[in-house]
Parts: sequence; C-alpha cells; structure tokens
Amino acid sequence: MEISMEYISDAQAKQMILEVGRRMYQGGFVAANDGNISCKVGDNEIWATPTGVSKGFMTEDMLVKLDLDGNVLEGTHKPSSEIKMHLRVFKENPKVQGVVHAHPLTATAFACAGISLEEPVLMEGVLSLGCVPLVHFALPGTEEVPEAVAPYCREYNAVLLANHGALTWGDNLMQAYYRMETTEYYAKILMMNNFILGKKTLLSQGQIDDIIKIRAGWGITTGGRPIGPEGAQNLEDICISRKR
Repeated sequence: MEISMEYISDAQAKQMILEVGRRMYQGGFVAANDGNISCKVGDNEIWATPTGVSKGFMTEDMLVKLDLDGNVLEGTHKPSSEIKMHLRVFKENPKVQGVVHAHPLTATAFACAGISLEEPVLMEGVLSLGCVPLVHFALPGTEEVPEAVAPYCREYNAVLLANHGALTWGDNLMQAYYRMETTEYYAKILMMNNFILGKKTLLSQGQIDDIIKIRAGWGITTGGRPIGPEGAQNLEDICISRKR
C-alpha cells in the first residue's frame, strides 16, 4: 500500500536542520564536526548536513540535497559518509521525515558499555520514546552500519550504536531531535539509578500497558514494549521523619 505524504518545503527543511544543529552543539550532543542531520522533502529527496562541518556553525549554502540512493541533487559540499544509515532509515520506514545522529555523552557511554536503554524507570521514556536497543558495532561509513540499523527502523524510534553514539528518527525532524534529547535524559536517569543511587523502582506491567495506550492515542505506534514486574511497587507515599 502506497503512503501519501505531505512534506515541508526546501526552505523550511534547511532552516530546521540549522536549528537542530545549533541545539545539538549547544546541548553538548556533539563535539567538533561530529553528528549528522537529514530531513525529507519529497518521496525521493532529502536535505542533509555536509561532512567536516561543526553542526553549531552551519549555513544554508553548506547543506546538500540528495536522492534516496545518495546521489547529490543540489549543493557544492560533500555529504557525510554516515548518510548511508539515514538513507536506510528513510527507505525502511516511509513515514520517517527526519533522522538525527549524535554522540550525547551519557547515551554514548551506555553504547560503549554495551548496555541498551530498555528498563521501564521513566514514564516519559516509555511514552514518547520507548525501548532503545543496542545495535552491534559496525565501521562508520560502511554498508555494515545501515545493515545493522535496518531491522529496527519500523518498530522502534531510536537505537544506540555500539561504541559510537545514538540514532533517532521521527515523523518530522523536530520529533527526531526531541527523541535524541529524551534518549540522553533517559540514559542519565538510568545512570543515576543503576550506578550512583544503586536503587530503582520499575513501572509495573499494568502501568506500562496504560502508558502504551496513551502513546497509541497520541498516534505513536512504535517504540517497543519494555518489561516490568507484575506488581506495582510505586503506589505508596514515603515520608521521611527527621529527629529534632
């Protein structure tokens, strides 16, 4: 069944890419010339960031227009070699109109430790993001990367790339970027719970079911389903009494 899509204009896409690039750079999600961003503007057309340029200091003339086979349609700069994984996401999931790749510190630390983000500790994580699987290591710029990412493009909204970083996608570029923010925030919560506090309370199976119903009501049908305990452990108030 063919999907009928509406796309933003070239001008809107370019402005949005620059805005997302600034946010990524200012948020510390990338260093130096790391990361890449792409936005779909037609059934077979995307705008993407160039190679060798800081995402915080891009200008419109640096951006490159490509078809989904990676052929340059407009622009004088060379696209990133990592555009291959963006193109694969667009091909695997026609609903996607934005893809973001970055190296947010905490999420990338999980990727380097070989740990996925799948524990149901954060309500917002289940609601807007879902599980974030870990994709096995593949050499950047090779066909191994898109091949590794491909199985996750329809069911999930994000993946961690082993020893590399994170990749998120969405129905539009801002949604893809927000999912990158949520991925990093989710990783920070898990870092605090698992390695600093050493304690966590998981959402129960029933609570996860209820959250996923809300998620479906928002039109989000992807993200996978985390697994929690059968019984709820977070329904009692805890009061701390202090001696005076």
